[in-house]
Formats: sequence, structure tokens, C-alpha cells
Amino acid sequence: MPRRASAGTPDPSLIGLRAIRLFEGLPEAVVAAVAARCTWRHCRRGEYVISREMPDRDVLFIVAGRVQVQAFSSAGRQVTYRDIEAGGWVGDLAAIDGRPRSADIKALTDALVAALSPDDFLDLLSRQPEINRRLLLRLAGIVRDLSDRVFDLSTLGVANRVHAEVLRLAREAGVADNRACIAPMPTHTEIASRVSTYREQVTRELSALQRRGLLRRESNGVVVIDVERLERMVREVRGKV
Repeated sequence: MPRRASAGTPDPSLIGLRAIRLFEGLPEAVVAAVAARCTWRHCRRGEYVISREMPDRDVLFIVAGRVQVQAFSSAGRQVTYRDIEAGGWVGDLAAIDGRPRSADIKALTDALVAALSPDDFLDLLSRQPEINRRLLLRLAGIVRDLSDRVFDLSTLGVANRVHAEVLRLAREAGVADNRACIAPMPTHTEIASRVSTYREQVTRELSALQRRGLLRRESNGVVVIDVERLERMVREVRGKV
């Protein structure tokens, strides 16, 4: 059951809230005030943290674990938007505009989340300009990412969409010395749901990249061996449409 931190009682989850990117570097008193207004939820792997049918509009801070933003068509086909690691947050759109949830949030691992009510979240934005600025940057990033995805889905073939998604995952994982280790690597089904294709096609294209020396499978994930070459492949195709 959700629980609210008791006044005057040290909350071990406060340490986790300090790691939320929205609060990084802010005065401890600000973070402590947020923690005092949060309720805490322990979610098991596979549990839905947020469902579009839920009436609440809380903002959820991912203190520990990893969650996935997804939606389902009326025919049951899954569309995956993105994964969110500890340090991120979800639910701000519904808190801001008061409209229903736009997606479901599923726990990919056991997770600890801190929930803040819409009123408290909006009050926080009005009182903390730096938090407001960080939120605007995040929303702008989401718009740009979704714009890129719409462009790719509208103009690129399946193989090129898979290449673009692998490149996005590599950049998200972090590139060093022209390499990136994507760990954990999303399943082929998950990648398929992100680029609007089928698992078999993803398997085929990833195998082709491996044969071309661009990918190497390892026990903990997949290594992109030559990120710059993959970038050129994606850029050249995008430039032709």
C-alpha cells in the first residue's frame, strides 16, 4: 500500500529523491519538502505502475528500478515509446493539463516510485524556477524525439527504422571510443513495437548488422562496434527522403 513519510521521521527514500534528475543540485530543504508530500509505492516486475484507466493524475518519480512507457491498440498490438531508468519521472503531462493518461507504465524490474499529487506538482513548478526550466527541457526533448520517430515511420523502410532505433539506443547508453554497450538490450519484440514491424524482421536486421561487423552480442547485452558508421548509414538514408 502507498505510504506517506511521517513528519519528523527520517525517510530513507529521500536519498533516492536526490538522485531524480529534476531535483539534482537543489537545496536539501526543497527535496525534503517534496519527499514529505510524496507517497511511496513498491511495484513488482510486470506490474502496471500507471494505467490509462486510472483516474489519478499523480507524477511518479522512479527512485529505483526501470519502467517502460507503452500503449495498446484496440486489436491488442503493443506500441512501445521508451524505457525510463531510476532518476527519471513520468505522469507530468496528465498533472499539467488534467487530461487522462496518454500511456501505460509497466515495471520492467522491481521498482520503487514516489508519487506526487498534481496540485503539489504544479505548486512546486510555480515556486521553483529551476525545476520549471528542467521540465520544459524534458518536454522539448520528448517532442523532438517523437517528431523524429514520426518522420522515420513515415519515410523509412523497416531495415532503416531498425538501424535508427539501434542508433538511438546506442546514444542513450553512452558512446565512448566510437562504441556503445546497450545493456540490457530490449527484446526483439520490444524493438518491433517501437518501429512498427514484427519480431522476425528485427531479428533478421540485427543479424545482418552483426554479419557486417557493426554489432557484437555479449552476455550482458549488445555492443555497437562502430557508432560512426551506423550514424552515416542512418543519415544517408534520411537525407534521401
